[in-house]
Amino acid sequence: MNARSESQGSWLEAPASSGPLSGVRVLDFSRILAGPYATMHLADLGADVIKVEAPGRGDETRHWGPPYSSDGTASYFLAVNHNKRSIELDLANSEDAQIAYALAVQADIVVDNFLPGRMKRFGLDRETLAAANPQIVTATVSGFGRGNMYSERPGFDFLAQAMGGLMSITGQPGGEPTRVGVAITDLLAGVLCATGILAALSETRTGALGRHIEVSLLDTQISMLANIGSGWLVSESVPERFGNAHPSIAPYETLATADKPLAVAVGTDRQFRRFVETLGAPQLGTNPDYATNRDRVVNRAALVLELEALLVTNSRDHWLEHLIAADVPVAPVNTVAEALGDPVVRQRMIAVVNGIPQIRTAINVDGEALAIHTAPPKLGADSASIRDHLKSRTQGVMASFAAGTSR
Repeated sequence: MNARSESQGSWLEAPASSGPLSGVRVLDFSRILAGPYATMHLADLGADVIKVEAPGRGDETRHWGPPYSSDGTASYFLAVNHNKRSIELDLANSEDAQIAYALAVQADIVVDNFLPGRMKRFGLDRETLAAANPQIVTATVSGFGRGNMYSERPGFDFLAQAMGGLMSITGQPGGEPTRVGVAITDLLAGVLCATGILAALSETRTGALGRHIEVSLLDTQISMLANIGSGWLVSESVPERFGNAHPSIAPYETLATADKPLAVAVGTDRQFRRFVETLGAPQLGTNPDYATNRDRVVNRAALVLELEALLVTNSRDHWLEHLIAADVPVAPVNTVAEALGDPVVRQRMIAVVNGIPQIRTAINVDGEALAIHTAPPKLGADSASIRDHLKSRTQGVMASFAAGTSR
């Protein structure tokens, strides 16, 4: 009998939740962004996530500001931690380590983002947990993965963007390499981590043993190079910075109007013809310099001059109205305030929970947005209830852990 079945009733149940992962238990040792983003997706899908935080300060992002909420919590933390519970545990303390172990062996999923080998120091490594609960799924997000010369380096999104080539292709032509404005590598690493976890969890439902999922920021960034990376592999042609333009499609960039820039994403020759017809210059659609996408890419500079000469005769909003009506792919270049104030965005993606505005997970199930039941937890909000519950129900598990760590 494994520890999960032996102490089945000792996990302090959360309020009833719905969703495809309802009933799934997740113990989350991760902090900052990638790991918490992964576990928030699991929580939004219905899993019960208990977030383990260091006593006193908790997840570092609780303090990464400004901006801060009215209670002093950094908005950074609020972005990726709703639908979770919080317990403060000092893993270097033997009693707290026992509590962490008692929770871990009852979980279906355990997530961390420590450097390689750190979970073993606390008796919470994959091998130890799987010995007690063979179907447990464990997952680690790290900067550089294990077993290589970079493994012991701390990993951050900015470093992955720099080392992984993303900054070299981001920014204006002739300008300096530029970081993407949001921690995009962290976020995709979180999505990939959640994807791997769900695949492994699905396998355990057939009776298979659990697996260990590993995602690194550098690996994630390299995979994100997509067509740019593939282009270098087949040609060894060093990609350039194109600013808002696309190296392989034109016009696919921002273009000036009489007042504000317009984002244009013309992906087909038919769309291009509709575009220039709406601008009042149908002859550009049959001009041999612009007739095909290949022609337009080669002659991009001249094309942009001709298009902007037409666009600057009227406002951005005028062109948006007419181009959208003509089924030409265009959009305003919004500020964050404009984007979050868009009525469609507010309806689909914004929720207010316990007075705290939250951005939803971008997954709909059966036509419905995933529910945000609880706001991001206060540090240690559930510590007392979880500790008291565990102490009365997991004596055997804790004794087993203590015996194992003393050997």
